[in-house]
Amino acid sequence: MIKKFIRKILGVKDKQPVRDLTEPVILGPAEHGIDPRLLSSNAIRVTQTLQEAGFKAFVVGGAVRDLLLSVKPKDFDIATDATPEQVKRLFRRAFIIGKRFQIVHVMFGSDLLEVTTFRGAGESNAPKDEHGRVLRDNNFGPQHEDAMRRDFTINAMYYDPATQVVLDYHGGIADIRDKTLRIIGQPEARYREDPVRLLRVVRFAARLGFTIEPHTREPIPIMAPLINNVPAARVFDEMLKLLMSGHALACLQQLRKEGLHHGLLPLLDVVLEQPIGMKFVTLALESTDNRVKAGKGVSPGFLFASLLWHQVVEKWTAYRAAGESPIPALHLAADDVLDSQTEKLALQRKIGSDMRDIWSMQPRFERRNGKAPYKLLEHPRFRAGYDFLLLRCESGEIEMEIGEWWTAFYEGDAVERENLLTSAVAAPGGAKRKRAPRRAPRNRANGEGGDNAATTTSGSTSGDE
Repeated sequence: MIKKFIRKILGVKDKQPVRDLTEPVILGPAEHGIDPRLLSSNAIRVTQTLQEAGFKAFVVGGAVRDLLLSVKPKDFDIATDATPEQVKRLFRRAFIIGKRFQIVHVMFGSDLLEVTTFRGAGESNAPKDEHGRVLRDNNFGPQHEDAMRRDFTINAMYYDPATQVVLDYHGGIADIRDKTLRIIGQPEARYREDPVRLLRVVRFAARLGFTIEPHTREPIPIMAPLINNVPAARVFDEMLKLLMSGHALACLQQLRKEGLHHGLLPLLDVVLEQPIGMKFVTLALESTDNRVKAGKGVSPGFLFASLLWHQVVEKWTAYRAAGESPIPALHLAADDVLDSQTEKLALQRKIGSDMRDIWSMQPRFERRNGKAPYKLLEHPRFRAGYDFLLLRCESGEIEMEIGEWWTAFYEGDAVERENLLTSAVAAPGGAKRKRAPRRAPRNRANGEGGDNAATTTSGSTSGDE
């Protein structure tokens, strides 16, 4: 009574009643507006199979978020009260994976669905490292505890395809409508449990165009160093999702805005703090975003080769200035860059190999005489190298004429290609002389057909072109 009287005198309003987080808000089709046609037939098949076996089963997480935004999800995750072993027994092609938390991959042809058992609120007893990151947690529990364990309110909703209802435990629907990104629980504790959430919050905000709620945003720059404690493979996976989200440029800009770029990921330091290469990087990211939005494939090797190219050029120039021949200097520069990135980003061997191929092809594009162009056309990664060349031309790093010549050569017939070879030899600044006599090979000093023809540096081409 006394507290109530004081609040009345001071004009302090009574606190709003605390919401019961163990009971969801239930929304029917008319309230949530999900179009059932956006669902994967295999997602329906998995939930139906589990429900017919007596278990609860829901589409969950990002898929529900996308459905509420009227976007067809790329992936469908399923949450159930069945254990991983029980799930595995219900499907012919099902595999239990994961150490930190066991999940089941259910395969239908090339379509993969991830099925997780409702997680219990067992973080306090779970093994953690000295920084508070959860190392292993296979505690199962009721659905409301599973909702509490999810990272953001917009990812903590459950959709039942059979009844077409959405279960919302943490106000995710309201946050979607308000375009707000809000972490569930105490932000500092949630970031310590899994520092990758620091990157995820940025990716979601940039991709969805949402505003990060103040309490969710406040600890981010302070806790950013925790990312250094995450295994490199997990950081790489998250970076790949970020860069191939269709909003890569916006994501990198958001990383800078939130103070997550500097000193944490060498890749981002290179991308965001190198003015000379920024135009090239911007063009590469815009091209990647456009391909993703158009439903076209994107090569991670090409993407990372683009992001790191100007670091390669910088080291390549330094090796040549120290007296190294151009081609060996390029290979040494590539080794240095890949080694420095591998420490923080677990680049897969195939991606690293693709990056080397794309980089090593660039000097060869300047050799436009004899059989060299025909041999380059036969390279299995020619198209990636050619697209990379066009980015260099468009950014102003090298002359546009080189890209135009290669476009005509690539698309031309046999006669057109021979004419292009003739014009390249006769072009101003090119190798205008006729082929030197066999008895005087030393006259090739102008670089015609030799390694010296391939001496591209940042902002210019070799004198031979």
